[in-house]
Amino acid sequence: MAKQSNDITNYKIAQKLIERLRDLTRLDGVSGSEKPVRDYLTELVKNHVDSYWVDANGNLITYKKGTEGGPRVMLAAHMDEVGLMVTGINSDGLLKFHTVGGIEARVLVGKRVRIGEKRIPGVIGYKPIHLQSPGERKGTVNKKSLTIDIGVKDKEQAEQCVEIGDMAAFDYDPVDFGDHKLMAKALDDRAGCAVLAELLKNSYPFDLYGCFTVQEEIGLKGAKTASYAVNPDIAIVLEGTTCFDVTGTSEHMMSTWLGKGPALTIMDRSVINDRELLRFVTDLADAAKIPWQYKKTISGGTDAGRIQVSREGVKVVTMAVPCRYIHTPTSIMDTRDFIHMLKLAEETLKQLPQWYTQASITIKAQA
Repeated sequence: MAKQSNDITNYKIAQKLIERLRDLTRLDGVSGSEKPVRDYLTELVKNHVDSYWVDANGNLITYKKGTEGGPRVMLAAHMDEVGLMVTGINSDGLLKFHTVGGIEARVLVGKRVRIGEKRIPGVIGYKPIHLQSPGERKGTVNKKSLTIDIGVKDKEQAEQCVEIGDMAAFDYDPVDFGDHKLMAKALDDRAGCAVLAELLKNSYPFDLYGCFTVQEEIGLKGAKTASYAVNPDIAIVLEGTTCFDVTGTSEHMMSTWLGKGPALTIMDRSVINDRELLRFVTDLADAAKIPWQYKKTISGGTDAGRIQVSREGVKVVTMAVPCRYIHTPTSIMDTRDFIHMLKLAEETLKQLPQWYTQASITIKAQA
């Protein structure tokens, strides 16, 4: 794996791109309610593409015509984030909810949220430790015992603020701290969205489809319809992925490490990435001295799982920024990994036509 050869802070677009990522994490886009994120991204990219449209599911699909021809290439990053949905209003005005996407109950206790288009503030309440029995103190948190408190006196007053079906996002703004660290909600996958938007500024010899997908966190749904519409030959999925490189964790249990570059997936629960395409990317990274790492667990899944099996099949590869405490309001990433993912994606797209031509010749020869 390549070692970092230069100070990433010298990379000319780094600070502007990181600020764009901060802006994206401030937006709320729980699965099924991605419109604020989609509207922001549309304004960001519309002048850099030949056409764009929003499909029936809410995916934002952009198209850049190639200058020479070649493979149809799809870049994908999902706009949605994990969150909550209001499912009921109690007589005392407290809100019942279900989680949207994978959120552990222990993460929820005491967290601030904002609800619906009006971004009504609330907090997820739980019985104080002083009132808990010894068994409750030692046991796990039951999601059914949690409610959202929006500070009203009764159901009637609550209904003036929220309604059943409203989505609630974590109410946490991004924070820069430590050694090149950014803490924010929704780094999974606003990091990928920011990189994809930047890549759309460039010109390519092949037709390029940049797809900002919906509902990844509840079953990779947007990627399924977007890839069917685009019908790509190759897809690169830009993601945020798990990281737990902290004290007390056995090395063999660590999936990725902060600061060691973007993570490339061999296999997860949704996909086995194309081996030849993956080798092509790692060779490029080494040649360009871009740090990278393998994701060393098979947990989770990405849009690559749906894209790979679209129509007659698609060659896919997944690049991801490692994120500690993923699917919480305080995920942490190393901004150098973020910039290096952009550099690796740029290098891959630059060299892709030559690799694809050679790969196609090999496939034909084998046939």
